[in-house]
Amino acid sequence: MVLYTTPFPNSCLSALHAVSWALIFPCYWLVDRLAASFIPTTYEKRQRADDPCCLQLLCTALFTPVYLALLVAALPFAFLGFLFWSPLQSARRPYTYSRLEDKSPAGGAALLGEWKGTGAGKSFCFATANLCLLPDSLARFNNLFNTQARAKEIGQRIRNGAARPQIKIYIDSPTNTSISAASFSSLVSPQGGDGGARAVPGSIKRTASVEYKGDGGRPPGDEAANGPAPGDPADGNLEDACIVRIGGEEGGRPPEGDDPATGSQARNGAGGGPRGQTPNHNQRDGDSGSLGSPSASRESLVKARAGPDGGGAGEPGANSKLLYKASVVKKAARRRRHPDEAFDHEVSAFFPANLDFLCLQEVFDKRAAAKLKEQLHGYFEYILYDVGVYGCRGCCSFKCLNSGLLFASRYPVMDVAYHCYPNGRSFDALASKGALFLKVQVGSTPQDQRIVGYIACTHLHAPPEDSAIRCEQLDLLQDWLADFRKSTSSSSAANPEELVVFDVICGDLNFDNCSSDDKLEQQHSLFTRYKDPCRLGPGEEKPWAIGTLLDTNGLYDEDVCTPDNLQKVLESEEGRREYLAFPTSKSPGSGQKGRKDLLKGNGRRIDYMLHAEEGLCPDWKAEVEEFSFITQLSGLTDHLPVAMRLMVSSGEEEA
Repeated sequence: MVLYTTPFPNSCLSALHAVSWALIFPCYWLVDRLAASFIPTTYEKRQRADDPCCLQLLCTALFTPVYLALLVAALPFAFLGFLFWSPLQSARRPYTYSRLEDKSPAGGAALLGEWKGTGAGKSFCFATANLCLLPDSLARFNNLFNTQARAKEIGQRIRNGAARPQIKIYIDSPTNTSISAASFSSLVSPQGGDGGARAVPGSIKRTASVEYKGDGGRPPGDEAANGPAPGDPADGNLEDACIVRIGGEEGGRPPEGDDPATGSQARNGAGGGPRGQTPNHNQRDGDSGSLGSPSASRESLVKARAGPDGGGAGEPGANSKLLYKASVVKKAARRRRHPDEAFDHEVSAFFPANLDFLCLQEVFDKRAAAKLKEQLHGYFEYILYDVGVYGCRGCCSFKCLNSGLLFASRYPVMDVAYHCYPNGRSFDALASKGALFLKVQVGSTPQDQRIVGYIACTHLHAPPEDSAIRCEQLDLLQDWLADFRKSTSSSSAANPEELVVFDVICGDLNFDNCSSDDKLEQQHSLFTRYKDPCRLGPGEEKPWAIGTLLDTNGLYDEDVCTPDNLQKVLESEEGRREYLAFPTSKSPGSGQKGRKDLLKGNGRRIDYMLHAEEGLCPDWKAEVEEFSFITQLSGLTDHLPVAMRLMVSSGEEEA
């Protein structure tokens, strides 16, 4: 299949579209700014309360007439541009494919040669997030603002989280032998190879420095803006995973003899950070979501140091000292595993290391999508963006916005299909919400059979009262996915040219598994064909699952304004009750407090990661290895990203 690298089939149409949009854009921008000035966020309200001179209100009063005058002047040009723009949408392609070729060992071409479907199984990591990258005036209804700056910061945080070094800490203690949550990743290398890292008591085996830079290193702002420097851990070029074994006394206390100066430095790094009055996308001195931040998460506080001169960082025989924060040991069991659970789960302050596939929703603003794509290309080689249709093409009503879907991958994309849901209503009908289907190649067998996987990214109808519409969309999703697999399959039972090793659906489904108003969706047949790792059954969640929709009124509170703070809050039931959103009810007399008590403080989980256990190649299975709720985008969106790692293996490998 030919992937579309431009939105139009020829340069002439692209030029006409650029001219028409240039005529429309001034009017669009002025309307957006004018509306945004009258929809303040809670952060801006706090600023105004602290402004005795009311300078912000004065600026609004002065600029409003100017905006109105310019808007009136721009309207004729916008109307002329619309006359050209609207018919051009019939020729517009449903997505744009971007590839930034990476010839390094972490590139997509190199990744394909690493796994031949033999030997040990292979893990693949998926993540999904709703970013609310709407035009600024619309984003403010969700208490978010500065869409362009948020898009850039979100891209930097995802890239830094996914490209960070892999670290696992083993605690040798009579009372605590669990694996620390220092890194939500498997023990494979960033390139996906089977690293031979070996745990050595009292020492660290590594092949590259894992020191994180704060004020003493390169400025975090430079790293965030320009990407990690060559050789930095964020490049993801580690040969092996870094495995640390800590020998401790009873209770998991740290060993004696640590350098007090460096221990103090670690404490200062974790304790610093902005106050709740500072939105994360305006921070100047780094943030706890970036690896270069002086207020980095607990997950980044495990350091390796070769000596005072810093030499020999990569030498196996270096006399390294372990620097760590006491809370790392005390909270070593954050990654919990219930007795009846077959996989680990956690609330993490970082996106998982070695993230392979990323599915995003609500990337509606085109300029924000371009900034986000530019940042994500620092880690992902293949990206599909500007997904959807405009105008009246392919859907029943006029579409002002695209689908908001964006997909990024480290592995090559083979086939793509997009479908627009035809039954949108109300304000949702203005966006071409739909489903994006992808087929990716993740390896090849010694017999030259392609090893492939299927991924579907979707965003369902939002109004809570329209359960029937969402169920219709779930029906369409299943039908479209079956058609896509049939049309893109090049295998037959007699001559299998491909091995399908995973089938994943992810996205914002806009219903939860606890609300009594969502019973229709909870019982949909989709959940019999695809498994939800967080779900026990219709209306019943697993005890560790938490909501993914945040209470927008508290986005800028000090308690949750950094990834670390939000992580701590969500680990307690009281914190979840305060900062997570809970279902609204159509039943009279049911107050908010009563609903929270009913849900036991877990909140609304509307962002899903589903995987198929059937429909894969015979003797192959995909099992969840890890599941994570991520706080790294605190203050930048009103949703919690979620991530899932699947372990793919065959019966022959297990034998």
